[in-house]
Amino acid sequence: MSCSSLSVLSLISSSPSSSFSNPNSFLSPKSHSSILSIPLRTSIFPSLSLTPRSLSPRNFLVKATSSELPLVGNTAPDFEAEAVFDQEFINVKLSEYIGKKYVILFFYPLDFTFVCPTEITAFSDRHAEFEELNTEILGISVDSVFSHLAWVQTDRKSGGLGDLKYPLISDITKSISKSYGVLIPDQGIALRGLFIIDKEGVIQHSTINNLGIGRSVDETKRTLQALQYVQENPDEVCPAGWKPGEKSMKPDPKLSKEYFAAV
Repeated sequence: MSCSSLSVLSLISSSPSSSFSNPNSFLSPKSHSSILSIPLRTSIFPSLSLTPRSLSPRNFLVKATSSELPLVGNTAPDFEAEAVFDQEFINVKLSEYIGKKYVILFFYPLDFTFVCPTEITAFSDRHAEFEELNTEILGISVDSVFSHLAWVQTDRKSGGLGDLKYPLISDITKSISKSYGVLIPDQGIALRGLFIIDKEGVIQHSTINNLGIGRSVDETKRTLQALQYVQENPDEVCPAGWKPGEKSMKPDPKLSKEYFAAV
């Protein structure tokens, strides 16, 4: 099974905090040809209730209190699983990072494939940049820790990973992939889901690519920096393509004109 066996799909979407009633709903033929974009309106999601704070015009980070859609804004599904790190087997528990670090959690389909090692090694090579942002990176697939270990012990020039600077988690039961809404049920592997989880354990960003589309470390870092900026400056928002040092925007009909006048 290669990482490029399906048609192009990019789902900028959300899913439940623990499980969803119909996992195939995100994998329908119609969804393969479009980007899913769902507005957060209670008329569409009657079970979605927002805390009073999330309705404040000065706060543009949605906090959902629903066990249904969307996953963004909900607490990240916790898990504890075996992983390979520094060529040893360790246990990783997501909740241990709460109150301490941001987390980049990314799923990939299978070990010893093609697109996957380019992403995994790219995140490892730039791990220090995420450390500076108080962020841990966690990679995860449905392979066993023994497969992970063998891949880490394989040289990069031979399609291996070499030593990684972050844990590679085994989701051999597929329960984690399912809880994050990235599992392809009839194939038993995960789509390329990536989630940014803040220090409170809340998912603030998610992207899901199909198997043949690699992700960008640059864009992941930029999105993380924008998230951290907005959390530190709740009366501001970040326009398209914002990077640290660039002008932000006031979420106000009058004050926002200062940004538009300057660009």
